[in-house]
Amino acid sequence: MNTLDGFRSTHSELRQMMADLRPILNKAQLRFRPNAKAAFELLCDLGETMRRHLAAADHGLYPRLLVHEDPKVNSLAWGFISSEKPLRATFDDHYTNWLKNCDYNFCDQFLAETHEVFDLVTQRIDHEEQVLLPKLVEIGLFQDLKV
Repeated sequence: MNTLDGFRSTHSELRQMMADLRPILNKAQLRFRPNAKAAFELLCDLGETMRRHLAAADHGLYPRLLVHEDPKVNSLAWGFISSEKPLRATFDDHYTNWLKNCDYNFCDQFLAETHEVFDLVTQRIDHEEQVLLPKLVEIGLFQDLKV
């Protein structure tokens, strides 16, 4: 993701993955092993895409914002870094608790937690699109950003 379009493309990809998963993440659909396997694979793909997105921001975006001459940009970066920690912890805990052993254990608690994680990711994407991206465009950071 080295452009504004790349950043938005990753957001779109994450949204689409969650939209593809939501209809099949219920007991009726997941009782069929092929659906459960497909859901598991899609969840793992979502996890990898999310991890790449967060890592790209951590290594290519936030360091540049933290040294920007405008203190408001520095503050914005710190706000996004701080709010990312709970999301990352929730996401990592969810993966560790439910997806690491490939047992397709789609119980009620898993389904509820998965939908909660999706909501957190969606809120994060919305916040990035409404607050962070406009500021990055305003300060001209996407002109040479290598994320």
